Amino acid sequence: MSASSRLLLVATLAVAALSLPVRAQEGFKFKSGVELVNVTTTVTGPDGRFMSGLNKEDFTIFDDDQPQPITHFSNERAAVSLGIVLDTSGSMADGKMASAKAAISRFVTELLGDNDELFLMEFNDRITLSQDWTLNRADVTRTVNRVTPVGGTALYDAIAQSLPVAAAGRHPKKALLVISDGNDSDSRIGVSELRQAIRESEVLVYALGIDGSGQGASPRPSSQPPRQPFPPSPVPMPGGRGRPRFPLALPQLGGWSLGSSNSGVNASALRQITDDTGGRTEIIREIKELDPATARIADELSRQYLLGYASPGLRDGRWHTIRVEVKNRSATVRARKGYISS
Repeated sequence: MSASSRLLLVATLAVAALSLPVRAQEGFKFKSGVELVNVTTTVTGPDGRFMSGLNKEDFTIFDDDQPQPITHFSNERAAVSLGIVLDTSGSMADGKMASAKAAISRFVTELLGDNDELFLMEFNDRITLSQDWTLNRADVTRTVNRVTPVGGTALYDAIAQSLPVAAAGRHPKKALLVISDGNDSDSRIGVSELRQAIRESEVLVYALGIDGSGQGASPRPSSQPPRQPFPPSPVPMPGGRGRPRFPLALPQLGGWSLGSSNSGVNASALRQITDDTGGRTEIIREIKELDPATARIADELSRQYLLGYASPGLRDGRWHTIRVEVKNRSATVRARKGYISS
């Protein structure tokens, strides 16, 4: 990515974030001056099962290796504002997309809570907010069922564009579920820049990578014209319930590709994207595993602990580490790894 393209991309994302209401910005970026650091925490035992029934006294939080008093705690299920980021590129054709549609339908209608709100962002060469925030599960399933897989894979851009939308969710607990079968081939943003944007958010990111790419995909034409610099973002359109809405679709960049030229799931990149947030990446070896994988994520979202502590107030623009421990040393704890404060 050239320096000019990178500057245009950063400016585009900044405009999108600034268009959010104050409440959403405060939930989105620690560096806006948030005093309370919220940490969603998952605890599992040696058998891999979730450990329930823990109390505040069972946890210790460290900020830059210094223990912090826990001022907020909940071990009850918390409603989630969840965005589904779905790969609709050409390589998702045939059985992959059919299985993804079925898994998402069951995920939203049977496995989530009634108060959980959802949006759907789909991506190939373009990024489209195809379903704005809703509590109506039928809205989501109808939208998913209309999807036709075609084009390349702008995975990193799609996640970056989903972050400010997720930040506008009503619930303190915000998450993204990314479903993709391939490596990024069309994004303007790189994985390191995306990782930085995620570090500046409070959004949990989960990724389901479907292995065995190439099925149902057509080769990318070799005559595809060079892509132009990232265009300025259109003015955000008003969304439902008074919240901002990301543009329905970004302008097409370069020529339209008939199929994804990716070479399979980049598990390392996905883990870099998810692990800092307290989420995780799961690689699906067979398409039939997608439905139980989404069920595992729904189960995890319902069994997490919500912790909070007052920020030490070091507004230095630097990365500050977070570490969560429990008294039971045989347990495995997963939580966000830090935040940027300024």
